[in-house]
Amino acid sequence: MGKRAREITGLDVKDLIKDLDRAYCDEWLAYYAWWYMGQAVEGQGYEDMQEFLLDIAKDELEHATEVGERIIELGGLPTNIPTLWVKNSNGGYPGVMKDLSDYNEIIKIVTKAEAGAIDVYNAIAKKTFGKDHDTYQLAVHILGEEIGHEEKFENLIGKRK
Repeated sequence: MGKRAREITGLDVKDLIKDLDRAYCDEWLAYYAWWYMGQAVEGQGYEDMQEFLLDIAKDELEHATEVGERIIELGGLPTNIPTLWVKNSNGGYPGVMKDLSDYNEIIKIVTKAEAGAIDVYNAIAKKTFGKDHDTYQLAVHILGEEIGHEEKFENLIGKRK
């Protein structure tokens, strides 16, 4: 972000970079958890759950890439040591259960993490609205996808009850 752009934002750019870096770490943790569960899921109808998890994992990786690029554009550097992702995240590692045929537990973990992501991107969107248009647009874009992820898995709960 250039000098004039920083001047007109009315934001503490260093603080915004910290918010984005926490979201960046969240995305990497979610990506890994969903990818891992997608690889290891088992049980009746596992192909559908596998497809859901791996599809959403791709989105989380895309989000990490987009947020990382924005951090760099703002003059920062995203966390580059994977062992620090948990420490620097908002919600920590979402977790993976031992019984990867327990679809209700998978759904519970995913929907909880997606709800947390919705809160994070909603806060970033509110913070940047009318101030940092590029970050605002990115936050709204990712927010929309996180809302879709939560809905997709909540719909599975409805089908399983």
